[in-house]
Amino acid sequence: MKKLFVDTNIVIDLLSQRIEYYEASQDLFTYAIDNQIKLVVSTLTFANTHCILKDQLKLSKVRSALRKFKTLVEVASFDDKVLELALEEEFKHFEDGIQYYIAIENNCEAIITRNKKDFKRSTVPVLNATEYIRLTK
Repeated sequence: MKKLFVDTNIVIDLLSQRIEYYEASQDLFTYAIDNQIKLVVSTLTFANTHCILKDQLKLSKVRSALRKFKTLVEVASFDDKVLELALEEEFKHFEDGIQYYIAIENNCEAIITRNKKDFKRSTVPVLNATEYIRLTK
């Protein structure tokens, strides 16, 4: 089973139902529900998603959505090694460095994101959700 790292923007697309991105993110997570793929997200993703969604939804709805979402994914934490690696790299956004090294340390076969440019130097394929869905059909 393929193991894919999912960036925060894809999670927010799903949970906030962003119109132009919702369908692709929903299809991706449906594959996980159907046990066709394993999706990995970081603890950082949960923190950032909570921070963003709390401005859009009631706090109880945000927490409920994250509890349900957690059942769909494997949650990977970051440790000192990931932090050191991210500090050494020159990612435009520090959190992207953390996400990247969490994906690497967890042996993910690809990174799914809408911000592919943020992972230019990736050693694993970087795709958006639509591209991944097209490749699997």
